[in-house]
Amino acid sequence: MYKIAKRFKFDAAHRLEGLPEGHKCGNLHGHTYTVEVVLAARDLDPKYQWVEDYGDLKPFKTFIDNNLDHKFLNNVPMLGQSTAENLAKYLFDIAEQMFRNRTASVWAVRVSETESTWAEYSR
Repeated sequence: MYKIAKRFKFDAAHRLEGLPEGHKCGNLHGHTYTVEVVLAARDLDPKYQWVEDYGDLKPFKTFIDNNLDHKFLNNVPMLGQSTAENLAKYLFDIAEQMFRNRTASVWAVRVSETESTWAEYSR
């Protein structure tokens, strides 16, 4: 299996609902999120010998810029509780819709809120 990945960044605010009193994530706060989308293919494109042109991932970046960057994630429809885990699944579903009917398919989406943490949703 061949895999490629590309990272994107965006800034957003959120707060988690239903946490114990005093939990810091219950307060309004923000992150500079890093999103990594991974595409996979059994075979390389016969003409170009790649999984996918990295430039073809621009619609995913545009979606992030238009719908998540500098937004309050609690207001994003279909996201639910604005955890990194739910954000990874949400973005996986968006990417899968964008890149269906191609040789490569979405393998995983990883979301980092900090340099040392990440959550992933994958096939």
